[in-house]
Amino acid sequence: MGDWFSQAGYGARFEWGPVGAQRLATDGGCLVVVDVLSFTTSVTVAVASGTHVFPFAGRDETAAAFAEEMGASLAVGRSKVSVASPWSLSPAALRGAPFTPRLVLPSPNGSTIAAAAGGSMVVAGCLRNAKAVGRWLAGRGYGSVDRPVAVIAAGERWPDGSLRPALEDLLGAGAVISALQEQVDGALSPEAATAAACFEATADVIIAVTASASGRERILAGFAEDVAIATEVDACDVVPVLIDGAFTVGE
Repeated sequence: MGDWFSQAGYGARFEWGPVGAQRLATDGGCLVVVDVLSFTTSVTVAVASGTHVFPFAGRDETAAAFAEEMGASLAVGRSKVSVASPWSLSPAALRGAPFTPRLVLPSPNGSTIAAAAGGSMVVAGCLRNAKAVGRWLAGRGYGSVDRPVAVIAAGERWPDGSLRPALEDLLGAGAVISALQEQVDGALSPEAATAAACFEATADVIIAVTASASGRERILAGFAEDVAIATEVDACDVVPVLIDGAFTVGE
């Protein structure tokens, strides 16, 4: 492939999924993972409590082995939360769970994107911390052609495993890009500019996400509180940064 796919020449770029992350990741740049109704919202909740979060792509027995190796608690599926295993990808469950200093958070989308970053710095962004992420990026010189920001919307999966672009992640990515643009006078790629414009043109983000396909799926499954937490727009100042394999508070 040529270099057209990398959106070279722009300070802020936008793509979808793990493959998009691989294509846009650059040494010296920063990759922002956005998975609004799952991974990155959960990361903000956990990291804000002081937990170090280890992303892990698999959900099988390898996750348990990894957690044991890291000396960490293991998050389970939303429907498998129990007294013995109170941590999961549910932000509401994490908010109510006992404190754990180290947590392995399996996620086939968000964790896989984080692992695809190569030499890039990795940040967890969502609707809850978009403005904080924009300020953090600008304060560290990201957003220029020499230090580009690649904002990656995780999306969801169709039953056949293919990527399903998801409205909530488009809005979350757009919110981060819009916040960065307020701080840095850098050129946005057409893809990034369009994502930001979608966020800025959405009259009520809470209603949009709640009524979206993903929002309705969560609510019908009994996880309405997860949607409510995910749509607490700019309620969080924590910027989780991947350091030595774990997300922790960015300095």
